[in-house]
Amino acid sequence: MTKLLLSLHVLAAIVAIGPVTVAASMFPAALRKAPLGGTAPALLHRICRVYAGLGLLVPVFGLATASSLGVLTDAWLIASMILTALAGVILAFVILPAQAAALAEPGGPRPTLAEPSAQTASTSTTAPAGQNQRGAARLGMVTGVFNLLWATVVVLMIIRPGSTTGV
Repeated sequence: MTKLLLSLHVLAAIVAIGPVTVAASMFPAALRKAPLGGTAPALLHRICRVYAGLGLLVPVFGLATASSLGVLTDAWLIASMILTALAGVILAFVILPAQAAALAEPGGPRPTLAEPSAQTASTSTTAPAGQNQRGAARLGMVTGVFNLLWATVVVLMIIRPGSTTGV
């Protein structure tokens, strides 16, 4: 049963997390280059939303696998769970809302990761070009952190203490 759970965990990670990391990484550049009413950013946002939902299977299968292996209290696994939760929070509460806000902005897609005080203080319907570039850069930076968290989790899963790889 452990081998089946581990296989499902790895497959879920590849099939669900892979597309989210790629689409989220592509979104800021697509947003900057998209013509008004362009569909590329909207498609990338939809990919992120759909696969983020599927990504919930990764920790479910991961916890089931860890439980069957008896490693739920190991430090490497606890660190992985914390990093996974942090990545999920960043995706759900920063990246996806920023993408949605950028797509909903009047006049076409524009990145909006500005501080809340700056957003509420602005009364114009379109932001200056410099602000759009900064917003896209911030979204790219946050997405980079999200991707780095997942890369760290993968490394922890591969080099975990007690690994059977012989390394």
